[in-house]
Amino acid sequence: MKRLCLIGFTFFLLVACKNDDDQIMDECKTPTNLSVTQITDVSAILNWENSNDYSEIKIEYGEVGFLPGEGTILTTSQNSISINDLFPNTNYDFYVQALCSIENISIESVINSFITDVSPVIPEFLPTLSEMNLFTGNIAELNISPKAFLYEISTPLHTDYAHKQRVISLPSGTSMEYQDDGLPIFPDGALIAKTFYYNHDETNLDLGRKIIETRILIKQSNVWHIGNYLWNENQTDAVLDEDEHIVPISWINEFGEEMTTNYEVPNYLSCVMCHQNNGNRTPIGPKIRSMNFDVNGSNQLTEFTNKNYLINTPDPSSISSLPNWNDTSYSDEERTKAYFDMNCAHCHSPGGFHNNNYSGNMDFRLETSFEDSQIYENRFSIRTRFPSSIPGYSMPYIGVTIPHQEAIDLIIPYLETLE
Repeated sequence: MKRLCLIGFTFFLLVACKNDDDQIMDECKTPTNLSVTQITDVSAILNWENSNDYSEIKIEYGEVGFLPGEGTILTTSQNSISINDLFPNTNYDFYVQALCSIENISIESVINSFITDVSPVIPEFLPTLSEMNLFTGNIAELNISPKAFLYEISTPLHTDYAHKQRVISLPSGTSMEYQDDGLPIFPDGALIAKTFYYNHDETNLDLGRKIIETRILIKQSNVWHIGNYLWNENQTDAVLDEDEHIVPISWINEFGEEMTTNYEVPNYLSCVMCHQNNGNRTPIGPKIRSMNFDVNGSNQLTEFTNKNYLINTPDPSSISSLPNWNDTSYSDEERTKAYFDMNCAHCHSPGGFHNNNYSGNMDFRLETSFEDSQIYENRFSIRTRFPSSIPGYSMPYIGVTIPHQEAIDLIIPYLETLE
């Protein structure tokens, strides 16, 4: 009898253990097909597939290369989770595990990686330029945000031989709209920036540069607002500043000659004086005709259209183009008018500051015929004031302390032929 009882008890243990083994052998499967969606500069949604009937999911994430146990750990019973407070433009890794029970945990998934988006450009006049996210990385390198784009103009505005980087940023999902060969229609939230700098030596660009100022226009509620950022000596940032400043500059030009100037950073009122027409503030440079030329081998307007920066654009060949005043294939009259259009017409045109405040009748816009421009009638004044460096008398009125000798060599002889 005792023998039969022992045999029965042993059989019971074997059956019980077999049932326990069956439960342990139900494998807790590792989640698969990891993916990342809705990535922004500070957040992302992590996704996976979980084939277990029931399990919690443990997620661990951190900057690329983090060691297990040192990342941020979250749990969820869902197949996705939103993570926040990430750093912009940063590489992250993450992996997941299924927690089927306290004693039944899957192995870790393969690591999945993603990069957060760059921060959006902020179209507000913040205390420092770096806060606006217009540039990425070391700000002095002037690497623009992927949320912005560069533009060039065929005849640049002359400012004491300073170089300029020209940038436009548009709100996500918006475009500039073509209307004619003048300024395009900019959406609210558009930002236009122009950074002024000098290379220390034009014959050896490896010697670096000195950045002076970044002028910014922002369109808000259909009104353009103006702000100016003055760069510090260490070239680590620029601060919003409405005052005038004199910055002594010296450099070596492309001919190896030593050049110096007391560069004038304009005050707010001087900026408004040029950037206004009939009392309304307005951009000057990025007119359609000024941007209608080849840059790096392709038409700039075509590139803008292809990238949806500019919409409703006809074939660029049907749009007028502002000549490059340095291009000798144009006549002296065409070159002179191109120079006047960019450097003078914002004041000398209907609604411009000079014509409104000094009863002027000059109209230096490209589209104005020579007969109606009043260039001939004012040729003597132009010939004396344009080469002058006397403050308050020289022309252009601001932005130039060194007469632009190359332009003088074109314009003065041309005006003399009009006698």
